[in-house]
Amino acid sequence: MARTAEWAGLTEPVNEASTLSNETEMRPDLHMDEKIVPPSSVEGKVKETMHNAFWDHLKEQLSASPPDFSCALELLKEIKEILLSLLLPRQNRLRSEIEEALDMDFLKQEAEHGGLDVPYLSKYILNMMTLLCAPVRDEEVQKLENIADPVRLLRGIFQVLGLMKMDMVNYTIQSLQPRLQEHSIQYERAKFQELLNKQPGLLDHTTKWLTQAAADLTTPPPSCPDTPDASGVAGTSSREAINSPEPVSPAMVLSQGFLNLLLWDPENEEFPETLLTDRTRLQELESQLHQLTILASVLLVASSFSGSVLFGSPQFVDKLKRITKSLMEEFNSRPEEAMLTVSEQVSQEIHQSLKNMGLVALSSDNTASLIGQLQNIAKKENCVRSVIDQRIHLFLKCCLVLGVQRSLLDLPGGLTLIETELAELGQKFVSLTHHNQQVFGPYYTEILQSLISPAQALETKVESP
Repeated sequence: MARTAEWAGLTEPVNEASTLSNETEMRPDLHMDEKIVPPSSVEGKVKETMHNAFWDHLKEQLSASPPDFSCALELLKEIKEILLSLLLPRQNRLRSEIEEALDMDFLKQEAEHGGLDVPYLSKYILNMMTLLCAPVRDEEVQKLENIADPVRLLRGIFQVLGLMKMDMVNYTIQSLQPRLQEHSIQYERAKFQELLNKQPGLLDHTTKWLTQAAADLTTPPPSCPDTPDASGVAGTSSREAINSPEPVSPAMVLSQGFLNLLLWDPENEEFPETLLTDRTRLQELESQLHQLTILASVLLVASSFSGSVLFGSPQFVDKLKRITKSLMEEFNSRPEEAMLTVSEQVSQEIHQSLKNMGLVALSSDNTASLIGQLQNIAKKENCVRSVIDQRIHLFLKCCLVLGVQRSLLDLPGGLTLIETELAELGQKFVSLTHHNQQVFGPYYTEILQSLISPAQALETKVESP
């Protein structure tokens, strides 16, 4: 039978747990406003006991002679309501079919005469679920077809219907998201314009922020000579395109401005007005960037001493990551002490791993050098740390211009070991800046037109809806 629901193209499951697991909680009702409680909690255990009692009671009723169909009728009524809720407004034929097949008045009459055919009705419900479910639920529905016990079958039907309802909610949210996002953009811009009408100087800090960004693009960044540990930049194509001399454009200035926000002085109260609502999120991204700088610096120094054999093992790299990440909070308050602990644990891990693989262990001189270089990462002026910091900023700049996925294909040297973490950081940064640009693009365009001469500009306006 052909699938009839437009939303049935959903391919990502809402709940990956097996729907027929004995450990999974079964509910005799599926109201969307029901409070969800952890199965392991006291309330969850009480709930599970009550539900098990319900299904045991249903089994007793159906096994009685003559059978009692009172609970079965209530279940069929709710199943009917759920099936109807899964239909789209235009699916009138299916609506009529369900209303007729599960006519409760007729089913009550059959029950009163002892002729309610529960297996037949369950088969009809399964066929309808096959029509309405998303492809990701096909396997769950097929498993139900192999259940002969009528109570277990009804129980399984209820659980899969619960997942189908969540799929429907997920589809509805996804379909509404573009309209909600557009409404959010228009609403935020309108509210800001109201404030701007009352406070004409509301864009002063934003103008100063963009002016500084334009100046930064014409001033070469300070350089730190690469040490042997920090050398070997991998790949140049996209980064050459980003850094190649070319006329300053509004998009370039805005990208530089967004990057500058990740280096914002906390004591500088002249934060751009258009980004005040995002300030907390930007501070979180700045903190994440700082942690990745330390992490990548540690891995880069460690790899220069242990070689490609150890660092070819994902398990070894993950272990070094865990050692470093576990001390990130301590690093913020006591960087020297944190790096002392990191250096000791990393050197021990390298020594033990080399020994386990039958390789030559580090000499005492190399061990002392490794520990010393790792401890030096605690210093802000540390060259390895400075180079890594510059390269992460370069990666984020590439993300703004080329997108995250393309930027990941051409990572600067020293960053490949934190590719997963960088992808997460880049996506968050791009999402934040893209939404801000959509909301405040017209204001940025007007400001940038006064900062960039027409002869310099490659673009005439900042992208906005």
